[in-house]
Amino acid sequence: MNIRQLKEFCSKFPGASETLYGEPSNILVYSVGGRTFAYFKTSDPERWRFSTRVTPDRFVELTDFPGVKPARYRGRFHWVTIVEVRRFPASYLTELVGWSYQKAFASLSKAKQIAIRTSHA
Repeated sequence: MNIRQLKEFCSKFPGASETLYGEPSNILVYSVGGRTFAYFKTSDPERWRFSTRVTPDRFVELTDFPGVKPARYRGRFHWVTIVEVRRFPASYLTELVGWSYQKAFASLSKAKQIAIRTSHA
């Protein structure tokens, strides 16, 4: 899976929005109802590195892989940064992003969840 494919995957979730932040943060954020579930760094170094939230067990597992590290400022909340997306199987990446989206969606109020479900039904 390449960067373009992963960005397309992130944007297809119900209620997902894409926001590009310029200087100084330089990130492309994917969120649902204002809750971030994935983001890409859009500047060097490590341009297009990808970050997503994972389970505590996956956090320990993934941070042992070369090219995966705790996400800057969010590592304590079990976010990881994957420096080279192509090194991971597509099925694994989609599973990670899907879980992160569900976690963000579940944190929304019931009214917001219903509104998102009905608008994308």
